[in-house]
Amino acid sequence: MANCEYQIITQTKVVSQCFVKPKYKTKASKQPYFLGPSELAFLPFDQLQKGLLFSTKPKNVQSDLLETLKDAIAISLVHFYPLAGRFSIEEFHDENTKWVYLDCNKGPGAGLVHATVEETVSNIVSSVDVHPIVRSFFDLGEKSVNYDGHTRPLVSVQVTELIDGIFIGFTMNHSLVDGNSQWHFINSLSEIFIQLTKNQEIDNIPNISQNPIFKPYFPDGRGPMLKLPKTNKVYIAGCNDRIRERIFHFSSDSIRKLKTEANEEAGVHNISSFQALSGFIWRSITRARNLEPELETCCGLAIDARPRFSPPLSNDYFANLILRQQSICKVGDLLEKGLGWAAMLLHEVVVNLDDKKVREYYEWRTKVLCDSRSVASIGPPFYSPNLVMIGGSARFNIYGPQFGLGKAEAVLAGYCRKEDGKIAASPGREGGGSIDLEICLKPETMKCLEFDSEFMSFVTLA
Repeated sequence: MANCEYQIITQTKVVSQCFVKPKYKTKASKQPYFLGPSELAFLPFDQLQKGLLFSTKPKNVQSDLLETLKDAIAISLVHFYPLAGRFSIEEFHDENTKWVYLDCNKGPGAGLVHATVEETVSNIVSSVDVHPIVRSFFDLGEKSVNYDGHTRPLVSVQVTELIDGIFIGFTMNHSLVDGNSQWHFINSLSEIFIQLTKNQEIDNIPNISQNPIFKPYFPDGRGPMLKLPKTNKVYIAGCNDRIRERIFHFSSDSIRKLKTEANEEAGVHNISSFQALSGFIWRSITRARNLEPELETCCGLAIDARPRFSPPLSNDYFANLILRQQSICKVGDLLEKGLGWAAMLLHEVVVNLDDKKVREYYEWRTKVLCDSRSVASIGPPFYSPNLVMIGGSARFNIYGPQFGLGKAEAVLAGYCRKEDGKIAASPGREGGGSIDLEICLKPETMKCLEFDSEFMSFVTLA
């Protein structure tokens, strides 16, 4: 970690730390929880970190927020029982393999941290790049990967007091959850919190509007125990410190213009708003990189597999069910053939991902997992030169959780595979189809993007 980042993170002071166990154990929690091929493939990578910045602050954070939040976490862990446990390993010496699974009763439970920092909400939201102190709002800025779920909480919540506000940061094990499941949990936790503020009696477990479904997906004839080859080393995908992170806002009007332009250029009517925006971003970043025309460039999309199955899986299916699809072309073609051509490439990637291809993907993933030397050596590198990788979703309900503090001013991320070309999408605060993109780029590429008049003409500046 760079010295300047270390100095910023150490400004965050710990008030208290504790663990929270479920209010009570369920019958299901007493059984091993199996990890599917997608969950196992994410063991070497960073955890998910998202948090809510509020411009209001209770008079007494301990009594008015933390005590109720602690009770809400205990109740939420009854509904989301796997999150209370830890990973375990069973070795099969005669086969030279091991089984990684989740013991829902292992460990002290979820983490809860209370911290303070001498910083204001306005300084954080007005920062051109994501303020570096934000990383300290998640697990106090400590880096870890999903494999560390053997010894670290699978979910931890950090409440950081600012001078004039509150930040609630959620760190969740990415081997168990994707973005859909993460916001399912956060929204449910807020729902329980609000119920507790209205009724302090917690003898009965409050209901939640979206009950999670726990049923790890395995290809036909596979699982539920996937034996992995033994390995003495797990690759750790760290965060690139030489990266700028900036959030660009696209209004609903800008999104509509991009969609109209993409469809008119392609001579079709079925390119979606998000596909048009993705094609626009792919072209803009590639142009900012100033690459040679004959080089290849790739745009990867992290796609939720739930609606791709036939019949579709419920949106309440609690797991990590994202898979990567990508489109590759020459730099010269991408920049010369226009937005409609680029957006159509991505449109075809999405619409061609049907039930058959999803099942084939997970069959391939399972085979590679069980045959490879390491759980980390799965397929091509997640990031490669000239790549634009787009994740997140404009459909997540990220401004719904309020925890009695009103609507959040911003939703910000900590560490999570922030490499050159990583993009995370989320709905804009005002809604209406607006979208925020957190873009991570090398400093020289970000500078070129900021001076790209075509790109900036679609961006709304605060």
